[in-house]
Amino acid sequence: MSRVIQFREALREAMSEEMRKDENIFLMGEEVAEYNGAYKVSQGMLEEFSAKRIIDTPIAELGFAGIGIGAAMQGLRPIVEFMTFNFSLVAIDQIINGAAKIKSMSGGQYSVPIVFRGPTGNAGQLGAQHSQNFENWYANTPGLKVVVPSNPHDAKGLLKQSIIDPDPVIFMESEVMYGDKGEVPEEEYYLELGKAHTIQEGTDVTIVSFGKMLPRVVIPAVEELQKDGLSVELIDLRTVRPIDYAAIVESVKKTNRLVVVEEAWPLASISAEIAFHVQKIAFDYLDAPVIRVTSADVPLPYAPTLIEAALPSKKKVIDAVKQVTYAK
Repeated sequence: MSRVIQFREALREAMSEEMRKDENIFLMGEEVAEYNGAYKVSQGMLEEFSAKRIIDTPIAELGFAGIGIGAAMQGLRPIVEFMTFNFSLVAIDQIINGAAKIKSMSGGQYSVPIVFRGPTGNAGQLGAQHSQNFENWYANTPGLKVVVPSNPHDAKGLLKQSIIDPDPVIFMESEVMYGDKGEVPEEEYYLELGKAHTIQEGTDVTIVSFGKMLPRVVIPAVEELQKDGLSVELIDLRTVRPIDYAAIVESVKKTNRLVVVEEAWPLASISAEIAFHVQKIAFDYLDAPVIRVTSADVPLPYAPTLIEAALPSKKKVIDAVKQVTYAK
């Protein structure tokens, strides 16, 4: 059995279910308690779990990220919410030089079971400093796992798995998706990290994407392409570290063409890594060059017309697919 809930509710259920099982799990961040969360993800959790486990912090990401890492080293399981991952840059030394490396540098004496979660990417006219995608930055770091869900079902299952994971997890959401609705099972479930999901099978082209790009850009493009008679195999990565390379390669062996869509800048991106891997492992199966659809290589503008020009769009995905399939 399943029911339809919002993305934010799926995240809340994931945290609450795990917190009821393990008193070592707690949530901390700006406005997560008294205000019920900047995006109402933690609504009602203060009343259930008390101020001991739902903790409002000062505007000091460097400080509370470090507190969370120290708590994790001592056996607790913190969930640290950033109001946006743009603000995680203030704490990036704690994440990259602390959380990601402590297990290795301590010879396994310390683990850091912590989740850093919050929104990523563009959410309208918020300016260049509040509209960035850092999935590839964090995915570049050994010791971290990076999760980017695209729907409420995946958000709940992946977050539950992230909370019980023994290693630090970067869990990246989207402001514009918190109100999205989707079916979520009533029974408890977990989704394996590092395992992609094939949304639909096809024969003409493989499209790989993740996060907000799927419901906002890719799926509408696929629906349009199918009207033109193109059969699309659509893969949701779910996690960008680890990447499920095997699922992508097996799909490309069948379709012989690949388009990768992500919101980040093009240089050193997840799509660049996937393109390299596919040409290395499945070069003989490719009937066309791999095409990437990314944001323009500029700080995101403020003007809505320029935002539209800079970001991936349904039209850009359709054009990319028609280019690799040599369709008119």
